[in-house]
Amino acid sequence: MRAVQATTPNGAFTVTDVPTPVPGPGQVRVRVHACGVCGGDTIARAGLLGVRLPRIPGHEIAGVVDAVGDGVSAWNPGDRVGVGWHGGHCFTCDACRAGDFVNCVDRRIVGVHSDGGYAEYTVVPQHVLARVPDALTLEQAAPLMCAGITTFNALRHGGARPGDTVAIQGIGGLGHLGIQYAHRMGFRTVAVNRGTAKERIARELGAHEYVDSTRGSVGEALTRLGGAVFVLSTVGDSRAQGDLVQGLAPNGRLVVVASEHTPIPVGPDPLVFGRRSVGGWYSGHAKDSEDAMDFAALTGVRPIVQTYPLEAAETAYQSMGKARYRGVLTM
Repeated sequence: MRAVQATTPNGAFTVTDVPTPVPGPGQVRVRVHACGVCGGDTIARAGLLGVRLPRIPGHEIAGVVDAVGDGVSAWNPGDRVGVGWHGGHCFTCDACRAGDFVNCVDRRIVGVHSDGGYAEYTVVPQHVLARVPDALTLEQAAPLMCAGITTFNALRHGGARPGDTVAIQGIGGLGHLGIQYAHRMGFRTVAVNRGTAKERIARELGAHEYVDSTRGSVGEALTRLGGAVFVLSTVGDSRAQGDLVQGLAPNGRLVVVASEHTPIPVGPDPLVFGRRSVGGWYSGHAKDSEDAMDFAALTGVRPIVQTYPLEAAETAYQSMGKARYRGVLTM
C-alpha cells in the first residue's frame, strides 16, 4: 500500500510503499478515505513520546471497514468508521475500571504508538472505532476525530449553560469548529483572534461577538462584555492564555487544549477572589467521537477543509495554520 512515513527525527515525510497490514484478533482494518493533518502529528515527526521510527502519522481518520480479525463482533466490512487520537486502553487499571479510558496508564496514541492514517489502510483495536453518521462525508468526518471531539468535549464538560458567555480563542483548525459547537449549544459565543481578517467568517460560523487580540488585553475586553463563564484556548500561547484569566466571570473557567509547553503566567488573586480556575482538556474516546459527530450531523456543524492527495502530505503539513481551516489528505 502507499503510505507516508516519518523516518528521521524532524525530517520531511517520506512517501513509500509498505506491506498492507493484516488485522489480528480483536482488530479491524480500515480502508482510509480521508485523514486530517493535525499539530499532534508533530509528535511522530519529531520522534517524541517514545515513538519508534519509521512511523505512519495521522489520527484524524475516516474510512470504511475492509477486514476484521478473529473475535470482532461489533463491526462488519463496509461500515463507515472514524479513528481518533485515542488508540486503545488496558481496561484493567484504576482509570479504566472507572470508565475514564483517556487517562489509562497504558493509553495508546494512533500515529504514535501504532501506525496511523497517512496511508491507504490502517489496523486498530475494535474498541477505538467510532461510527460515522450518514449525514457526514468522510472528508468532513476526519477532522471531527480530533479537532472536533476535543472542542466539543471540552465545551460540553465546561460548566456553561445556554445563554452564558463562552469565548473561543483562535480561529483555526480547532477554533472554527469550537465556534460552531458553542453557537449550537446555545452559548453567547465570543470569537478571539489576531486582527480582523477572520471576523467575517467567525460571525458566519456563529460568533455573536468578536475580539481583536491586537487591540489590547483580551481579558479586559471580555470583562467589558460581562465576563466569560468559559474560555476555550485553541492557540498555544502561554502569555495570551494568562491574560484570558482576567476575562473570566466569577466561577469562570479557562480550558487549554493547545500548549507551547511553557508556564502560563497566572497569579493567585483572580483564582482566589472569584473562584476562577484554569485547566486543560484531552481529546476523548470512541464514544465521545460518536457524540461529537452525531451532534455535528444534527445541528449542521461542519469543518471547512482543504484537501490534498496523500503524496502531498508534506505540503499539507507545512500548510498548517494557513489552510482554511483543516488540511485533509484524501486517498
